[in-house]
Amino acid sequence: MTTRIARPGDSLTRAQLSVDYLDLLQRRRPPGDVQLARFGVNGDFAHNLAQRLDAVVADPPDVITVLIGTNDARASLAGYPVERAMKRKQLPERPSAGWFQQCLGAVVERLRTQTDATIALLSLPVLGQQLDGAAAQASQAYSRMIAEVATTNKTAYLPLHERQTEELRQANPPPIPYRNPTPAASISVLARRALLRRSLDTISRRRGLVLTTDHIHQNSRGAALIAEVIDTWLPTRSA
Repeated sequence: MTTRIARPGDSLTRAQLSVDYLDLLQRRRPPGDVQLARFGVNGDFAHNLAQRLDAVVADPPDVITVLIGTNDARASLAGYPVERAMKRKQLPERPSAGWFQQCLGAVVERLRTQTDATIALLSLPVLGQQLDGAAAQASQAYSRMIAEVATTNKTAYLPLHERQTEELRQANPPPIPYRNPTPAASISVLARRALLRRSLDTISRRRGLVLTTDHIHQNSRGAALIAEVIDTWLPTRSA
């Protein structure tokens, strides 16, 4: 029997700038075992996701795995262009930890009340690769908030941040400082893929990054860990 899975999220799920973890997840399962629906929008905050759940609930799946909050965490960092993001994503208020939890709670509440799906919240991928740096600490703090929302709403919590932290500790990568990707940098990545035929893994390797291409978007190793934590949970979703 095929399990229908909906994947609401941001650019990590849309997979224009990241390796496609949905494809990797499908490869880990037997043929026909899962049917995946993608609901990823570049740059989305938890507020944006809360406003666009109509497509998810219109054709309710069996399982919904939510990966959102990376941009909320990034907005807490010094130097992030908050005002520009607020205008571009039409945010009604300045991003904050409290508002993130409120919006994520609203996402879970609507999915619980308007579908019969089994719901899971993933913690965030690690921002950057310096675990003691401000970016990684922000992704850890927001992941703890996700865990709190999952506990409050009696929803499954999938420990992606913890798994990536473990991977980085084992890799012991060079201490490359976190840099917030600019729109121009994102366009450059797309151009290198389209015009120069460079893979995201090649871009990542040349930059000395272990799990990402630009401290945020996932290379094959990072995306494989997202697929892994979802795949590990799926067989026990009804427990």
